[in-house]
Amino acid sequence: MDTSSLIWGMLFGAIGMGFFIYGKRQRAVVPLLTGVALSIFPYFISNVYIMVIVGVALTALPYFIRI
Repeated sequence: MDTSSLIWGMLFGAIGMGFFIYGKRQRAVVPLLTGVALSIFPYFISNVYIMVIVGVALTALPYFIRI
């Protein structure tokens, strides 16, 4: 792991924590699951470019999917 993957992982983890708390309080499934996914996925992806692409896609997911 290098510095950039740690920083991106921490950023997406913080955004995931915000989505998780919002989804839990509002009882919204999509932000809740997105928050869990954003918090977990940096552990499994080591390439920084793929991590940023997946993180941005997961961050935008609740905007496009509204249940």
